Amino acid sequence: MQIKGLILHAREEFVKEHFGEEAWESVLDALTEEDRSILKDIVITGKWYPFEVGEHLDNAIVEVLGGGDESVFEEVGAKSAKRSLTKVHRSFLTPGDPQAFMRKADMIYKFYYDTGRREYEETGKNSGVLTTFDAETYSAPDCLTVVGWYKEALVMCGARNVKVVEDECRAKGGSCCRYRFSWEI
Repeated sequence: MQIKGLILHAREEFVKEHFGEEAWESVLDALTEEDRSILKDIVITGKWYPFEVGEHLDNAIVEVLGGGDESVFEEVGAKSAKRSLTKVHRSFLTPGDPQAFMRKADMIYKFYYDTGRREYEETGKNSGVLTTFDAETYSAPDCLTVVGWYKEALVMCGARNVKVVEDECRAKGGSCCRYRFSWEI
């Protein structure tokens, strides 16, 4: 499975912005030479990269900066949404209609991942279930970035008090990754 460079670039920007340039260098130092060679050069946001490079990067961020706490990735996801949805993917947003945005989940997924699919099921006026199926690879930090990304995107569409409950996660033994979203307008 491969991921877009935009995902890797968002992590680099987050680390540099919140922890500094030296912290990014420390994260890179915690990686293998092969991973460093991919990440040392400017990552092309539209290019595909191996999922494993992102997974190794996530693990290094947790180890070096998070003290073992993966929750930082929800913030990484929010920053990524702000970046991508105000620039290259702003056409995904549907201001004033969060449900319309969520119905684009499968199309959005294909812009970031090359394997698997994502479905959205509306469960109420201001709620729904987002499920990822058939991804060849997965990780708990990546799931947290998805949560942060969608929470921020919903806010950008006009939602308030966005809540997310992770019902199932493949990285934790589930058969899929499933999140229940709810919000206020």
